[in-house]
Amino acid sequence: MQRYATRHKVEAPSVKIILKIADIGRHNRPFPMLHTLTPDHIARLTLDLSQPDPHIPSVETAGIVPARLEEAMSLFRDLVFSGYFTARPTVECLSQLARILCEQIEVSLCVNGREDCARTLTARFMDTIPSLRRTLGRDVKAMFDGDPAAVSFEEVILCYPAIRAILHYRMAHALHRLGVPILPRIITELAHSQTGIDIHPAARIGEYFAIDHGTGVVIGETCIIGRGVRLYQGVTLGAKSFRTAPDGTMLNLPRHPILEDNVVVYSGASILGRITIGHDSVIGGNVWQTTDLPPYSRVLQGQSQHEHTFQEGGGI
Repeated sequence: MQRYATRHKVEAPSVKIILKIADIGRHNRPFPMLHTLTPDHIARLTLDLSQPDPHIPSVETAGIVPARLEEAMSLFRDLVFSGYFTARPTVECLSQLARILCEQIEVSLCVNGREDCARTLTARFMDTIPSLRRTLGRDVKAMFDGDPAAVSFEEVILCYPAIRAILHYRMAHALHRLGVPILPRIITELAHSQTGIDIHPAARIGEYFAIDHGTGVVIGETCIIGRGVRLYQGVTLGAKSFRTAPDGTMLNLPRHPILEDNVVVYSGASILGRITIGHDSVIGGNVWQTTDLPPYSRVLQGQSQHEHTFQEGGGI
């Protein structure tokens, strides 16, 4: 150490620095587990954890890999928005996407005790990609048309989190309609964790759909959304109550709202229950709506208006 200090004209490290380096080295060494847990202790914990739990089914799910589904979404994105995110050729994307989906669909069917043909379901999904691409193109246009801050379609595709969420939803919904279990929900939850936008894959959403900003938007399982609908951040399309069977289990009945064509819902509004919002209606910010509305309605803080319209962002 003395020779090193002489050659480089610096002082030798202090005792505190040496101790700190030694401390880092100690934490980087393998943790001596057996010094903390004895073999008997480990055996007892292993036995306890091997016992069945009535709420955690013992099924073979090891083959369902969310990371593989993320890769599938990346491939689907490259097919829809070719050249925007990677330079992968279309042929390569199609081949890899089909292989991953077939593998994951087969596992998901086994988990649910079904014997459907994964190859057939995969092929049927792949056939929907051109129409999904056209629908997503109209969604991009809806985002652009409704946002004065948007400079170009390219900016919407590359930057807007709502496009990512809608991309995931469109793919997940197509798989859901084919009867594929588990995977659609994983796909939409990947987008939920990335964007804060929660769309159930079973919801039915028309084309030319836009979500502005998007954080906190919730769209429930049995929602039906028409063409040209626009939602702002913090909007909830949820259930008001849940019906139960005689044994107390909840019934999966239609319980979320229906939004007809060209409805706009501003930030923080909650529309709850199986109600219908008539076409070309506007729901203002922070409204709590639990009753049907006729077409061309205007609602501001729960008060219905039929003659006045929101202007200059007045509903935000």
